Amino acid sequence: MKKIGIVDTTFARYDMASSASDELYSTGTGFTVVRYTVPGIKDIPVACKILFEDYECDIIMALGMPGPMPVDKMSAQIASTGIMEVQLEEKRHIIEVFVHEDEAKDDKELAWLSDKRTREHAINTYNLLFDPEKLTANAGTGLRQGFDDKGPAMDSNGYSHRH
Repeated sequence: MKKIGIVDTTFARYDMASSASDELYSTGTGFTVVRYTVPGIKDIPVACKILFEDYECDIIMALGMPGPMPVDKMSAQIASTGIMEVQLEEKRHIIEVFVHEDEAKDDKELAWLSDKRTREHAINTYNLLFDPEKLTANAGTGLRQGFDDKGPAMDSNGYSHRH
Protein backbone atom coordinates (compact mmCIF):
# COMPACT_ATOMS: atom_id res chain seq x y z
CA MET A 1 0.00 0.00 0.00
CA LYS A 2 1.43 3.38 -1.06
CA LYS A 3 1.22 6.52 1.07
CA ILE A 4 0.39 9.95 -0.29
CA GLY A 5 1.26 12.80 2.04
CA ILE A 6 -0.73 16.02 2.01
CA VAL A 7 0.64 19.12 3.72
CA ASP A 8 -1.71 22.07 4.14
CA THR A 9 -1.73 25.27 6.18
CA THR A 10 -3.99 27.13 8.57
CA PHE A 11 -3.07 30.37 6.71
CA ALA A 12 -4.91 29.18 3.56
CA ARG A 13 -8.44 30.49 3.11
CA TYR A 14 -9.72 27.25 1.54
CA ASP A 15 -9.50 23.62 2.68
CA MET A 16 -7.39 22.40 -0.22
CA ALA A 17 -6.49 19.14 1.57
CA SER A 18 -10.11 17.98 1.55
CA SER A 19 -10.31 18.63 -2.21
CA ALA A 20 -7.05 16.72 -2.73
CA SER A 21 -8.17 13.72 -0.68
CA ASP A 22 -11.57 13.62 -2.34
CA GLU A 23 -10.05 13.71 -5.83
CA LEU A 24 -7.38 11.13 -5.01
CA TYR A 25 -9.94 8.66 -3.69
CA SER A 26 -12.14 9.34 -6.74
CA THR A 27 -9.21 8.66 -9.07
CA GLY A 28 -8.02 5.29 -7.82
CA THR A 29 -6.99 2.94 -5.04
CA GLY A 30 -3.86 1.34 -3.63
CA PHE A 31 -2.90 4.15 -1.26
CA THR A 32 -3.66 5.86 2.00
CA VAL A 33 -3.51 9.60 2.65
CA VAL A 34 -1.49 11.08 5.51
CA ARG A 35 -2.44 14.69 6.25
CA TYR A 36 -0.11 17.07 8.09
CA THR A 37 -1.29 20.64 8.76
CA VAL A 38 1.15 23.47 9.58
CA PRO A 39 0.64 27.19 10.28
CA GLY A 40 2.07 28.68 7.07
CA ILE A 41 3.87 27.97 3.83
CA LYS A 42 7.38 28.36 5.24
CA ASP A 43 6.57 25.39 7.51
CA ILE A 44 5.79 23.15 4.53
CA PRO A 45 9.34 21.95 3.68
CA VAL A 46 9.99 20.45 7.12
CA ALA A 47 6.50 18.91 7.14
CA CYS A 48 7.36 17.22 3.83
CA LYS A 49 10.62 15.92 5.29
CA ILE A 50 8.70 14.53 8.28
CA LEU A 51 6.13 12.87 6.00
CA PHE A 52 8.88 11.20 3.96
CA GLU A 53 11.08 10.12 6.85
CA ASP A 54 8.71 9.47 9.76
CA TYR A 55 5.53 8.48 7.90
CA GLU A 56 7.24 6.81 4.90
CA CYS A 57 5.16 8.64 2.28
CA ASP A 58 5.90 7.85 -1.37
CA ILE A 59 4.84 11.24 -2.76
CA ILE A 60 3.54 14.47 -1.26
CA MET A 61 1.19 17.26 -2.23
CA ALA A 62 2.25 20.58 -0.69
CA LEU A 63 -0.78 22.89 -0.52
CA GLY A 64 -0.49 26.56 0.29
CA MET A 65 -2.07 29.94 -0.26
CA PRO A 66 0.34 32.87 -0.24
CA GLY A 67 -1.24 36.23 0.46
CA PRO A 68 -1.09 39.25 -1.87
CA MET A 69 1.59 41.32 -0.10
CA PRO A 70 5.27 41.45 -1.15
CA VAL A 71 6.29 39.65 2.05
CA ASP A 72 3.87 36.84 1.10
CA LYS A 73 5.48 36.52 -2.33
CA MET A 74 8.89 36.31 -0.66
CA SER A 75 7.61 33.66 1.76
CA ALA A 76 6.22 31.67 -1.17
CA GLN A 77 9.61 31.73 -2.91
CA ILE A 78 11.41 30.65 0.26
CA ALA A 79 8.92 27.82 0.77
CA SER A 80 9.21 26.74 -2.86
CA THR A 81 13.00 26.63 -2.63
CA GLY A 82 12.77 24.56 0.54
CA ILE A 83 10.33 22.17 -1.11
CA MET A 84 12.74 21.71 -4.03
CA GLU A 85 15.60 20.99 -1.62
CA VAL A 86 13.56 18.29 0.12
CA GLN A 87 12.66 16.71 -3.23
CA LEU A 88 16.31 16.52 -4.22
CA GLU A 89 17.39 15.14 -0.84
CA GLU A 90 14.66 12.50 -0.81
CA LYS A 91 14.64 11.72 -4.55
CA ARG A 92 10.84 11.76 -4.38
CA HIS A 93 8.26 14.12 -5.80
CA ILE A 94 6.52 16.89 -3.93
CA ILE A 95 3.74 18.39 -6.02
CA GLU A 96 3.61 22.05 -5.03
CA VAL A 97 0.09 23.45 -5.26
CA PHE A 98 0.11 27.12 -4.39
CA VAL A 99 -2.85 29.38 -5.07
CA HIS A 100 -1.90 33.02 -4.62
CA GLU A 101 -4.74 35.08 -3.18
CA ASP A 102 -4.31 37.77 -5.85
CA GLU A 103 -4.81 35.29 -8.70
CA ALA A 104 -8.56 35.56 -8.14
CA LYS A 105 -10.80 38.58 -8.55
CA ASP A 106 -12.96 37.72 -5.50
CA ASP A 107 -13.55 35.07 -2.83
CA LYS A 108 -15.86 33.03 -5.06
CA GLU A 109 -13.19 32.73 -7.77
CA LEU A 110 -10.53 32.05 -5.11
CA ALA A 111 -12.53 29.09 -3.78
CA TRP A 112 -13.18 27.80 -7.31
CA LEU A 113 -9.50 28.11 -8.30
CA SER A 114 -8.29 26.51 -5.08
CA ASP A 115 -10.56 23.53 -5.58
CA LYS A 116 -9.90 23.10 -9.30
CA ARG A 117 -6.11 23.49 -9.16
CA THR A 118 -5.86 21.14 -6.20
CA ARG A 119 -8.03 18.49 -7.84
CA GLU A 120 -6.09 18.63 -11.11
CA HIS A 121 -2.79 18.32 -9.24
CA ALA A 122 -4.22 15.42 -7.22
CA ILE A 123 -4.71 13.57 -10.50
CA ASN A 124 -1.13 14.44 -11.49
CA THR A 125 0.06 13.13 -8.13
CA TYR A 126 -1.82 9.88 -8.55
CA ASN A 127 -0.49 9.47 -12.09
CA LEU A 128 3.11 10.15 -11.05
CA LEU A 129 2.81 7.39 -8.48
CA PHE A 130 0.74 4.80 -10.35
CA ASP A 131 0.55 5.63 -14.07
CA PRO A 132 3.31 8.03 -15.23
CA GLU A 133 2.65 7.18 -18.89
CA LYS A 134 -0.49 9.33 -18.68
CA LEU A 135 1.71 12.35 -18.00
CA THR A 136 4.02 11.44 -20.89
CA ALA A 137 1.01 11.23 -23.21
CA ASN A 138 0.17 14.85 -22.31
CA ALA A 139 3.69 16.27 -22.68
CA GLY A 140 3.76 19.48 -24.69
CA THR A 141 -0.01 20.01 -24.64
CA GLY A 142 -0.03 23.20 -22.55
CA LEU A 143 -2.15 21.81 -19.73
CA ARG A 144 -2.69 24.19 -16.83
CA GLN A 145 -4.03 23.42 -13.37
CA GLY A 146 -6.83 25.77 -12.43
CA PHE A 147 -7.44 28.24 -15.22
CA ASP A 148 -7.93 27.24 -18.88
CA ASP A 149 -5.31 25.14 -20.65
CA LYS A 150 -3.09 26.99 -23.12
CA GLY A 151 -2.70 24.21 -25.69
CA PRO A 152 0.50 23.42 -27.59
CA ALA A 153 2.53 26.17 -29.23
CA MET A 154 2.28 26.13 -33.03
CA ASP A 155 4.99 26.99 -35.53
CA SER A 156 4.39 29.25 -38.55
CA ASN A 157 2.95 26.28 -40.48
CA GLY A 158 0.44 25.43 -37.75
CA TYR A 159 2.29 22.39 -36.36
CA SER A 160 2.93 21.74 -32.68
CA HIS A 161 5.96 19.42 -33.05
CA ARG A 162 4.55 16.94 -30.51
CA HIS A 163 5.83 13.44 -31.09
